[in-house]
Order: sequence, then C-alpha cells, then structure tokens
Amino acid sequence: MKQSGFVPSSENLPIYYDLYTPDEWSSGQPLPVVLFLHGFKGFKDWGAFPDACAELSRAGFAVLAMNFSLNGVGESMTEFDQLDRFARETLSQDLDDVGSVIAALKNSKIEMSEGIQLDTDVIGIVGHSRGGHTAVAAAAEYPEVKCLVTWSAVADYNARWSSEMVSDWEEKGVTEIINGRTGQIMPVKKIVHEDALENADRLMAVKRVEELSIPALFVHSRGDEAVPYSEAEKLYEHCTSEQKEILLMPDSGHTFDTSHPFDGEDFPDIFQEVVTATREWFQNYLQ
Repeated sequence: MKQSGFVPSSENLPIYYDLYTPDEWSSGQPLPVVLFLHGFKGFKDWGAFPDACAELSRAGFAVLAMNFSLNGVGESMTEFDQLDRFARETLSQDLDDVGSVIAALKNSKIEMSEGIQLDTDVIGIVGHSRGGHTAVAAAAEYPEVKCLVTWSAVADYNARWSSEMVSDWEEKGVTEIINGRTGQIMPVKKIVHEDALENADRLMAVKRVEELSIPALFVHSRGDEAVPYSEAEKLYEHCTSEQKEILLMPDSGHTFDTSHPFDGEDFPDIFQEVVTATREWFQNYLQ
C-alpha cells in the first residue's frame, strides 16, 4: 500500500514523500519506520527504488521515501523542472529535511491507513550515493535512528569538489554540471560548497560515522564508476559501532545494474541481493 503527500521543510517548501506499508498487517504491533534517501541528481521515483521500497515494506516496515526539498524535482516527481532550487541544495538542508520528516512522523502529521500504527522511536535509514552520505550524518544527528544501511555512499563530500568547480565558484559564483541521463545543464551555486566546508563537522559522513553505536551496513559495487568502493571501506573503517558490516558486490555500477526508467518484472540479480541484504539487516536490528 502506498500513500503520498508532503511535509514542509524549514523553508516551508514541500518535502514530497511516498509511504509504503504492508497491504495486510494484522499483528496489531506498530511498524518500525525505514527512511529512504535518494542521491545527487536523484529522486524517490528513480528506477527500481519504488519497487525496492515496496518490497521492504512487505517484510513488516513502514518505508518512507522522500524527495529532498531542494532536489530540483517538482510535482512531476521525475523531471528536473526546479533548477533554481537544485542550484542551492546544500547538505545542511538535506539533513534538516530528514529532521523535518522525523518530526512530522512523531507528531502524526503524516496520515496513516486505518489500523496502521508506526513506532517512530525505532527508525532505520537507507540512502544511495549522496543520500547515503546524508544517511550517515542523520544517523548521528537524530536519536530516533537506530539502524543504518548505505548503498554506494560517498564518504567525504568535501573530497569530491574538482579544482574546476572551485575555480568556477570563486570566479562566477556558480558551476555547471551535465546530467548524463537527461543532457540537462544543471547549475550548482557557491553556497553549496561553502555550506559543506563551514559545517564539515556536522555534515561529512566520514566524521559523523565515528559517532555511531548503532548497527551499520555499508553496501557498494566493486565496479562503481561514480563512487569507488574505497569510500565504503573508509566508512566501515571509521565506524565505531560494534555491529557493522561491509558488503562489496560484484561489478554492477553505481546503481547495481538498475537504470531509469525501470519496468522489469524482476530486479537484476545484484540489485535483488542488495535489497535482500538490506531487508535482512533491518529485520535483524529493527524488528
């Protein structure tokens, strides 16, 4: 079962979400919550992500997939039609958006189907790529988060800015990137870089992972062309939790052999393994 809506961000912009719950839930027990965070140039409806969230929910979770308020995707849910917002999407705002969603869940601002209750003190979080980076910071920031999974996560975003990007920001206040899938030229303003530098202790995953005592699973493809698997190794090594694992998958790219749009009946084998490992991790540590 899927319900959709939005909650306001700290700027009063919509944080669109889809909430997946089991079609049948007769135990009477509150459902643990799992938050799903998309990555850079991503969105909650990308590729196989909705199907993965639905599969996780069938295992007895309420899975909330969210679009960050500044991710650049508006009511279409799939098109980057708000590039003015994308241009200033800071890591701080992303992290605050997670907090806004948690607060909305705890304050019953998100409508539930009849008979469904949520355990909002027991929240898991899974994030892909930049979303995995934010998921680590959120796990350290918000005490409700009790379990973490990352997919293809960045370890240190401040290590990813190229010299060309920094030069553009210094000279023009903005740099431009190309969306390889759509061909769009997408602006990124200097504030994004400044925010990451000024708030590094709060925002950088490689720093925040040192604060974790919750179960943490780091999943990555050995053939990731966008974020090398050494990033997962770095997060794993710096993580202070006694319950941590790293799962390195065979070569399957940044998105584990999936693409957008996704219309297959079955997941690619590697992606199915990732979803299964994620489900089992949450079953072991949230249920």
